Amino acid sequence: MSLVSKRFTITVPDSVYEDLEHWSDQQGRPAANLAAFLVEVGILAAKERGEIQAKNTNATSKGK
Repeated sequence: MSLVSKRFTITVPDSVYEDLEHWSDQQGRPAANLAAFLVEVGILAAKERGEIQAKNTNATSKGK
């Protein structure tokens, strides 16, 4: 099975978008790229703090 990046849309306040755009300009990369990185870092941090439980990878248990 190959891994494929997923796309989705979020809505943020104007001030957050402006800060994100300014930050990404300083780094020389697109705002969407920085936003994706920040989401990934946030999820990793939440996992380390135990805020996100491990996924059940057993396919037979889906839908229960």
